[in-house]
Amino acid sequence: MKLLSFRYEGKTLFGPKVKKEEAVWNVSAIAEAVGDQDFPSTIIEGIEQGLQFVEKMRKLAEQAQTLENPEQFKYDFSSIEWLSPIPRTPKNVLCVGKNYADHAAEMGGDAPPEKLMIFTKAPTAIAADEQDLPVHAAITENLDYEGELAIVISKKGSNIPKQLAYDHIFGYTIANDVTARDVQYAHKQFFLGKSLDGSCPMGPYIVTKDEIPKPQNLSIVTKVNDEVRQNGNTADMIFKVDELIAEISKYVTLEAGDVILTGTPAGVGKGMNPPTFLKSGDTVKISVEGIGTLVNRFK
Repeated sequence: MKLLSFRYEGKTLFGPKVKKEEAVWNVSAIAEAVGDQDFPSTIIEGIEQGLQFVEKMRKLAEQAQTLENPEQFKYDFSSIEWLSPIPRTPKNVLCVGKNYADHAAEMGGDAPPEKLMIFTKAPTAIAADEQDLPVHAAITENLDYEGELAIVISKKGSNIPKQLAYDHIFGYTIANDVTARDVQYAHKQFFLGKSLDGSCPMGPYIVTKDEIPKPQNLSIVTKVNDEVRQNGNTADMIFKVDELIAEISKYVTLEAGDVILTGTPAGVGKGMNPPTFLKSGDTVKISVEGIGTLVNRFK
């Protein structure tokens, strides 16, 4: 299932994409119409129910077809304001640094890291697909892109065994780990340079894990103004999805709605010769196999 969050007539809503249509089901309205009083009021409440939530939405979409005027529960994509699939995470967005050897090399590393590198982005950095993003010209001259697969956590857990890691995944989305490189290096840490407003666009959808059974074999392609800059595959991750969840949960309790950015392949602007950073007017498109394409324009 492809699940999205959106705003319609001033209300923040969520729902599954209508099959074979550029539209979304308002499952909350369907639930109200059929008298389902237990349907989650927020997407994070739903995610915490795991695949039970997915099945509940599937059944509601089927029930809508039996109601008078089922079209009233569908909204064309052209009529909604897209939001990040998780409009606000429970805690900072968790990010993995240098998780692809070729990216570690282009950033000047002598060798890939032996230990997991974790940093975070503030929840206020979260942005949506098709949202215009600032270049923050007053703060940085070195704004960069990083196309990534992102994991959406489904249930609370700490010290999660590696063999149980996938039980804690709800699904996957796409993220752009936008980074102010000069700020990052000036402050000798990542948080400020990674947390500017709009520096964590995610979307367009969460694709539930049942539709992506092999997350370690997905292509990642990033284009800037239709020029291919990154062309990688999740098979090249140094630390795999299950390892990330197991290791991070040793130190941080994971919760439903938490998002983990899994790292970026080579091809970022800083790694080019000469380095080439984002400027006003640029469009970045990140495509991950099985999920879709995240598109943002910078102004």
